Amino acid sequence: MRRVHLGKTIYLHDNHGWSSGGFLSNSKVELAINSGSQQQWLTRNCDFNTWMGENWNMVFAGIEEGKSPGNCWPDHPYTDVPVVEAIREKPYLAYDEEKGFGVYLPPLRTEAVGFDWDPGEFIGMEEFYIAKPFEDTAETINAALQSGKHLFLTPGVYQLTEPILVEREGTIVLGAGLATLRSMEGKACVEVKGDARVTLAGILFDAGPKETEYLLQVGDPKAEEQDTDGAGAGTGAGGQAPETMTLLADLFFRAGGAKGYDTDVKCCVKLYQDDITGDNFWVWRADHGSGVGWNNNRAANGILVAGDNVTVYALMVEHFQEYQTIWEGENGKIIFYQCEIPYDVPDQESWQSHDGRVNGFASIKIADEVKVHESWGLGIYLYNRDAEVELHSAVEAPGKAEGVRVHNICTVMITGKPGMSHIINEDGDAVTNGGARAVLVEWSGGQ
Repeated sequence: MRRVHLGKTIYLHDNHGWSSGGFLSNSKVELAINSGSQQQWLTRNCDFNTWMGENWNMVFAGIEEGKSPGNCWPDHPYTDVPVVEAIREKPYLAYDEEKGFGVYLPPLRTEAVGFDWDPGEFIGMEEFYIAKPFEDTAETINAALQSGKHLFLTPGVYQLTEPILVEREGTIVLGAGLATLRSMEGKACVEVKGDARVTLAGILFDAGPKETEYLLQVGDPKAEEQDTDGAGAGTGAGGQAPETMTLLADLFFRAGGAKGYDTDVKCCVKLYQDDITGDNFWVWRADHGSGVGWNNNRAANGILVAGDNVTVYALMVEHFQEYQTIWEGENGKIIFYQCEIPYDVPDQESWQSHDGRVNGFASIKIADEVKVHESWGLGIYLYNRDAEVELHSAVEAPGKAEGVRVHNICTVMITGKPGMSHIINEDGDAVTNGGARAVLVEWSGGQ
């Protein structure tokens, strides 16, 4: 939920029934927020009177002092990140009595606390190409983008035989009604070229029937010989100011489970640009439902972050067959992370990393070369539905890099055995029984 004003109390559950997490941003609730049975939640830049409820991992970012429950791990699962360093809220469709329909593009906020409903710049719909799923192709969409138009994706499934190419600085691609881009011929759904600073929001990327390298790529892979030495906060390795950052908001990725064909995608999303802000990602491989299986819908990794100064608020990555998240860029930040390890691992022999020397694949792999990275409020859960397998560690991080820091991380063994042996590298308690939860409050490399 975004940009809502609620006059009383909001209940994030149905009579305390099963509920497994969510996201609330840039909103005002006059009385209380009751999270009830929610397993985890991110509340970003909101105002409310009282927070009620806790479970595994609840994160508050940019909440006025005294409003959030505070940072009180391990006694309570609350993580408080006092300010949001830089954010642009998601653009949205609106009607203006004088100007007609258009899209508002909210402005950049820095050191943001609380909600802000400044609508920002109004861009009339005449500046957008309005795409329709049963009429448009990548060819017609690319022609419109090349002519200087923004792109508005109306609801439906777009069957793409080639990528949508976003090359112009400042381009907005906005989906409505979970507009779905499906790769049909083994090509990406969207490629953002070079350092073009763009906005992508409200889109579901869907793996298709042919083997695909990735569904979304932002920026171009860096040359192997290029060396980054750890960029400082505030500007990117390329000297870009925060005003020029790329915004990726409400993006969802699905590998399998939607159609009756096998899928194979190597990594759903690859981020090579510097200075990206992500705001609510759900990157998902199907491991339950019809027509899916360990050898039917293959997907090694969920997300690769190779750019510097990339920050993601609400990163959910689930059920991939190897590392869920690979982070290679410097000065990266994750504020709230949720992950379920795949349910459908067939046996331990099929699920080993480091050339068969380590049981399982960690959820997050922070590359050995990374010198600076910081994360807050991470929750990683194991559900051994189909086999008894061990996950050696929930996170792999450079053990000697003092600039790699994690605040408030938990692991949960939902069911099955033998469970997870460590939280980060060789540190942290094991979880081996159904319902067991283990926590680390602070971890840094070199400790």
